Amino acid sequence: MLTSHELLGFMSPALANDILSFTFESDRPAYKATVLAVAEAKRVRPVFLERQPRDARHASMLTALTKPNLDAAAAALIRAWLVNKHAAMLADFLNALEIKNDKGVVDDLPAGVDDAKLKIAVENLLVKYPHEVVAVYLNAFNDMNTAGWANLKTLLENDARLQLGAH
Repeated sequence: MLTSHELLGFMSPALANDILSFTFESDRPAYKATVLAVAEAKRVRPVFLERQPRDARHASMLTALTKPNLDAAAAALIRAWLVNKHAAMLADFLNALEIKNDKGVVDDLPAGVDDAKLKIAVENLLVKYPHEVVAVYLNAFNDMNTAGWANLKTLLENDARLQLGAH
């Protein structure tokens, strides 16, 4: 099971940059929180990062966000990106599992889900969305899901289409 900082390290550089760029353009509070966390970890003032050209800043931020001490910041960044950019995918997954949600956001998750429903839900996502984005979502969901679905963990470990770094 991959944690959020590991997800950023294993995903393609293009997707990692897309996450930061999307957040920069669409969710300024989440982006600013990420800049603050990275600046604190690097022991620099946030303005030091903010004054760098965006490409250099994002490269520096992504390097820092792959470290275990910034797992919480990486998780918040990934969560914001998923909820804001991929709400339809989140809702498709939860609807296929018959879990009540509001645009992909859930208050209470069941302790487990049926194997057959889970496989169908994952297959539907893989048909409709890019495999790497699905892999990031399902890994993040599994990591952030306190219920800890064993059957999802097994799928993530054994389905080659859900492996990051293999694309």
